[in-house]
Amino acid sequence: MMQQYHKLKAQHPEELLFYRMGDFYELFYDDAKRASQLLDISLTKRGASAGEPIPMAGVPYHSVEGYLARLVQLGESAAICEQIGDPATSKGPVERQVVRIITPGTVSDEALLNERVDNLLAAIFSRGDRFGYATLDITSGRFLLSEPSTEEEMAAELQRTRPAELLYPEDFTHHTLTEMSKGSRRRPIWEFDLDTAKQQLNQQFGTRDLVGFGVEDCSLGLAAAGCLMQYIKDTQRTALPHIRSLVKENKDQSVILDAATRRNLELTQNLSGGLENTLASVLDKTTTAMGSRLLKRWLHQPIRNIEMVNDRLDAITALKVSGLYVELAATLRPVGDMERILARLALRSARPRDMARLRGALQQLPDIETLLDELTDNAIIPLKQAATPMPELTALLERAVVEAPPVVIRDGGVIAPGYNAELDEWRELADGATRYLDELEKRERERHDIDTLKVGFNQVHGFFIQVSRGQSHLVPPYYVRRQTLKNAERYIIPELKEHEDKVLNSKSKALALEKKLWEELFDQLLPHLETLQRAADALSSMDVLANLAERAETLNYCRPTLTDTRGIDIAGGRHPVVEQVLDAPFIANPTVLHPRRRMLIITGPNMGGKSTYMRQTALITLLAHIGSYVPAESVTMGPVDRIFTRIGASDDLASGRSTFMVEMTETANILHNATENSLVLMDEIGRGTSTYDGLSLAWASAEWLAERLKAMTLFATHYFELTELSGQVDGLVNVHLDAVEHGDEIAFMHAVQEGAASKSYGLAVASLAGVPKTVIQRAKTKLRQLEASGHEVVTGEHSHVSATQLSLLPELSEMEKAFADIEPDNLTPRQALDALYMLKAISG
Repeated sequence: MMQQYHKLKAQHPEELLFYRMGDFYELFYDDAKRASQLLDISLTKRGASAGEPIPMAGVPYHSVEGYLARLVQLGESAAICEQIGDPATSKGPVERQVVRIITPGTVSDEALLNERVDNLLAAIFSRGDRFGYATLDITSGRFLLSEPSTEEEMAAELQRTRPAELLYPEDFTHHTLTEMSKGSRRRPIWEFDLDTAKQQLNQQFGTRDLVGFGVEDCSLGLAAAGCLMQYIKDTQRTALPHIRSLVKENKDQSVILDAATRRNLELTQNLSGGLENTLASVLDKTTTAMGSRLLKRWLHQPIRNIEMVNDRLDAITALKVSGLYVELAATLRPVGDMERILARLALRSARPRDMARLRGALQQLPDIETLLDELTDNAIIPLKQAATPMPELTALLERAVVEAPPVVIRDGGVIAPGYNAELDEWRELADGATRYLDELEKRERERHDIDTLKVGFNQVHGFFIQVSRGQSHLVPPYYVRRQTLKNAERYIIPELKEHEDKVLNSKSKALALEKKLWEELFDQLLPHLETLQRAADALSSMDVLANLAERAETLNYCRPTLTDTRGIDIAGGRHPVVEQVLDAPFIANPTVLHPRRRMLIITGPNMGGKSTYMRQTALITLLAHIGSYVPAESVTMGPVDRIFTRIGASDDLASGRSTFMVEMTETANILHNATENSLVLMDEIGRGTSTYDGLSLAWASAEWLAERLKAMTLFATHYFELTELSGQVDGLVNVHLDAVEHGDEIAFMHAVQEGAASKSYGLAVASLAGVPKTVIQRAKTKLRQLEASGHEVVTGEHSHVSATQLSLLPELSEMEKAFADIEPDNLTPRQALDALYMLKAISG
């Protein structure tokens, strides 16, 4: 047996090998030690190898799913080894084989998955600074590739997709990217070979080439996709009919969000890594798990196609105005997670209750068709067509599967009566034999006057007649003793033995036939897999649209207007998350940006609401571009190609980057990539270094954004000197969030007003935070001294801003001014020599 184990383990050195032995899965050697630590199970010993006891740990086969779920969450993989031979006919150990490999990115079992989050397997490949990236959701068959052109774009993709498992080649050098996924796995370089990849993919799709998918020229993306295909075949060891196409993601159709923006806006995960107080937590009241997953994909991939956005908005409006969203949500409830059920059907791992749920989903289609009959919106029509009733498949599942099937097919009882005549005959025989036992027990009890006599059955000894020890002397001679218990004797008689053979034969034949019919049911359903998947996609889209209609009605959102004219005009905008957690009413604020008003310099106290105001503008813009109603009184919005946020920062010490380095890296990304159609949020640029350096950087960044890039920008700052820019740069205006002081107390008004703030209220906020009063008093004294000496810039705690403050920036010397005027690339040799003499003369 151990020789058999070692042979199988050698084929799966990286996975924990769950080796089936009777009612347990056993692990041995190092696997046992690791499993005992990871799963908190007992580590025992069995036998010996090289004179040392063999470490062993095991889990019951019937509860293995819970243990596998924990391993998957920890990023571990497991190889499941089953007995495939017949113990009755085997000589030596029963033949065993690894039937599936469970990894974080390839699980499809219901018990191992978070139902409301996509579970993606991804592969990454690079050539220089260009990347190929492919993702596959085995639970839906969704197979996508892209080719990010920079490391920042690649990081943004990883932040958006959050793969459960990331495959990368052995020679991959961008380690900061692989560290973003806890399920990263090195793979041999040959698995990323382009020719092999094309061969694998053509074989999967049944095509001669990949031209029809529009990915023929994506060599980097195809290399990653080929590795994925190889890996999924290795782990699943079965056909994958639900993976039928490969789609290239086109960033030109999306509003691009970089990794920092996704993190700062807290779309589906908050800054602490949790799920509460995120945009998804407020918006996601979907009925089905597949609808929830689709909504999250929409949130992470807003679209720029105005026609598609308006189609979604039309559908939401129709559902909202008619009130149909309530009935639609109720009708969708029995549909459940049809998408993942179909994936298990494709992998032939669906369980009886999956079939019952699929039947329930198909039974809802006529009601959904009737409900949406009057809606003729562009977004609804294709959904209705994809989800038309399927009476033949519905009838098949109604005939084939019992109303409430057991969890597994192992013991039968799944196929409904009347579906197969032969099965009914064998069942009738077994049931009739059960009635015979009742009659036998009654007859024998009366014949021999033994009132404790009863007929029973167990798996070990088969049928028996049991008599209590006290009445065993009444037993006739032809009763043959089969087993002795503490207080009873068990017997067999020829008549009962004959009956036993008949019953066991009929039960085993019924079970064998039922398992055969179960496999045939898969064969009948799989040809319709594509139609069923289209219906599942349509139903999940309906769920999201009905959900957004309900949110719009319940939360008092308005329909945004998208135009071709540049600008963002938000009246009475609110932060969708903050307004839900506040006890007090949320103060709504306007945001107006257009070519003549491109940048808002936002001043005001800490805690005054600057960050909330900036984020709500970004979130309203994002929601408008997924086709959702938005938290505002009215919104008109022009084209937006990107949303950037530079809000707060933390150390990235593992990569050797300080807070300020992180801040500057994010700033550099914005200054390189923003366009005039980008929405840019910049919060407190330059705070991580000295005052002069920070102010200089903030000033230069603001000028670059306003004059060179002409991006729509919200620029929050504590450097009051920046308010001077409004008089120097066209399209730049000042706004502020005000506060009122009363004695030692401060009240934040949270209302955005035109013009610069008059104070920063830094000491008042420090007092609110609990800084000792003695320290506050000392700070006030020091503030007065600094103001008297003209160092207002240090605190910004002053009642007016004058141009003289800019003198705090060091004046350039005559030599520095001369250097600044020289452009070496434009000088002739003679001019360069003259410049050198001039500089020497200045230096004396």
